[in-house]
Amino acid sequence: MTGRRAWLAGGVGLVAAAAGAGLAWQRLKPAHNPADELWTMRFARPEGGEFVMADLRGKPLIVNFWATWCVPCIRELPALQRFRREYQARGWSVLALAVDSPVPVLEFVARFKLELPVAMAGTGGLELMRELGNQQGGLPFSVVLGADGQVRERKLGETKYEELLRWAASS
Repeated sequence: MTGRRAWLAGGVGLVAAAAGAGLAWQRLKPAHNPADELWTMRFARPEGGEFVMADLRGKPLIVNFWATWCVPCIRELPALQRFRREYQARGWSVLALAVDSPVPVLEFVARFKLELPVAMAGTGGLELMRELGNQQGGLPFSVVLGADGQVRERKLGETKYEELLRWAASS
């Protein structure tokens, strides 16, 4: 083998070794949990004050992204409220994160006597939804987090009560 060929063969071997080491590191590194940042967040409440996500850490949680102008969002709210009423004693929490403006949300909550905790995600909610797995950015979007903080389920579109029950049984 000439000097040039040996040098090329050595370079190819070095690249292959680096690629193999990189692949091994990817497999061994801890998986990124897209919800990690969520637990550090604080959201404004439409009626004033803050909703602190860290207060819910360690409990199973359904985060529902919605808006007052979204018809399927409004249709699924009774199922989310029913689930919260029936499963709160079992440790479950439900949070309705509005991708909307505070005034319409406050009016909606008062008009429909919404029992769910509501917080304002605003337009930043679109980016948060993408980080949690909603690449389309559509509404409604629900994410189920286990008590360990890991994402268990994601759903783009209207959620039915039966689905909420299945999610609770599997988490």
